Amino acid sequence: MRLRLPEPPTKASGLAIQILLAAAALTAGCSKEAAQAQAARPAGDDAVLVTVAPVVQKAMPLEIRVIGTAEAESTVAVHAQITGGITSVNFTEGDDVTEGQVLFTLDRRPLEATLQQVQANLARDVAQAADARTQAGRFETLGARGLVSGQEMQTRATAAAALEATVEADRAALENAKVQLEYATVKAPISGRTGALIVHPGNLVRANDATPLVVINRIAPINVSFGIPEGELPDFKRYLSERTLRVEANAPSETVPSMGHITFIDNAVDATTGTIKIKGSFPNADRRLWPGQFVNVVVTLTTDSVIVVPTAAIQAGQQGDFAFVVKDDETVDLRQVTVARTSGAESVVKTGLKPGETVITDGQLRLVAGSHIKVKPDTGQVATR
Repeated sequence: MRLRLPEPPTKASGLAIQILLAAAALTAGCSKEAAQAQAARPAGDDAVLVTVAPVVQKAMPLEIRVIGTAEAESTVAVHAQITGGITSVNFTEGDDVTEGQVLFTLDRRPLEATLQQVQANLARDVAQAADARTQAGRFETLGARGLVSGQEMQTRATAAAALEATVEADRAALENAKVQLEYATVKAPISGRTGALIVHPGNLVRANDATPLVVINRIAPINVSFGIPEGELPDFKRYLSERTLRVEANAPSETVPSMGHITFIDNAVDATTGTIKIKGSFPNADRRLWPGQFVNVVVTLTTDSVIVVPTAAIQAGQQGDFAFVVKDDETVDLRQVTVARTSGAESVVKTGLKPGETVITDGQLRLVAGSHIKVKPDTGQVATR
């Protein structure tokens, strides 16, 4: 067996090897220079642009926010109490009326005739009763002398008593006739705003008809009804026992809320919804709230001093809520936080942050713990150094 020895390198292959070694050395030198340049580059060149906000401690309200419905404080459906024709309507539908104001008048002529008849009957019976009393007195005198029998005396006395009773019945009939005549004038039972007009002059209405003549709603003051979860009921009752609770209500399109106070708590929790009905009373002098309107309700239970940050600073992660806190060297620290409650654009932090620290409110998606940051100049805020 013959072994084949490797051929000695030629001049060309040696030159190729030298070129490869030189290229490797050049590459290593470039990598070293790039690493040195990267190390020498200022940290701000690759910093993430962010907006920041300070962590502050201030008074914040403890609130309950729900949806409620405005309700008229009083609602009265006006009905006719007698049968008759409408002779006049003394208001325009949608008008504000006052208690006792005349709304409708019905035909009074039949009722006036009945009143006159009852008055005549009363006058007749009064005269007859007076004569019967006189006769009874005479027979009593004659009976004392023995000129008439006791039976005749008793008969006259009974007749006089019967006519006295008839007079009393006539007086009662007279009062009833006067009341019926008053019913011909329909007055507003409460002050409030009238709704759509159901009848017009010339219509015949019947006593206690199912359809009302008009409906009046008292809207100043007005009530707002809403429900709160049963889990918040203990705190609600505790704060209500300490002071009068303020409640705000406004329609979604309104910017200025109406102010009122709690006046009613239902006596049972609704088992189907797990809520309890609450009512608040509002002066509503500006008529901003309207019956049947859906409104946003805010009940302020108390106000306490807490740690507050913008809600935009709070991020949700697998380990729970967290926030990026700016450190002195313009890097960030990822801090786990516990949010107690949120009010509008601010969140109350229970643990994880301290007053005076600075948190990131925008740009968190590009951050990790230890990232360099640079505050956007248009925010007007700078990181704490």
